Amino acid sequence: MTDTVAAHKRYLFRTFAFMGGYVAINVAAIFDAFDDAAGWGAYALGLAVAAPVAGQIWATLMLMRESDEFVRGLTAKRFIISAGLAMALFTGWGFMETYGDAPHAPGWIIYPLFWGLYGLVTPFVRDSH
Repeated sequence: MTDTVAAHKRYLFRTFAFMGGYVAINVAAIFDAFDDAAGWGAYALGLAVAAPVAGQIWATLMLMRESDEFVRGLTAKRFIISAGLAMALFTGWGFMETYGDAPHAPGWIIYPLFWGLYGLVTPFVRDSH
């Protein structure tokens, strides 16, 4: 097994582990498990949901570190383009909220927006240059 294949297997394991925690916390919240959270408890819940997001980003960075040069460059390029687009779109929406009375978008939307954009740019970013 090549190092890149092994790196992808580790990436998948890490992704499922972190996203499993993310889903579990959010499903519990949907079913009212945290309805009584207030003050510092509510802040802790917010940080608990954000922790798997940070873990997923770490998993992606580890994939880049553990992969060969081509996969590293390709993944980094896709990551950077997606992050830039997500920040530009979310910033634009924020200004539309401020100046144009657009409906409010919660801040956590940027995370699924980033991964959605990553999926969209992936077929178009096929080289690491």
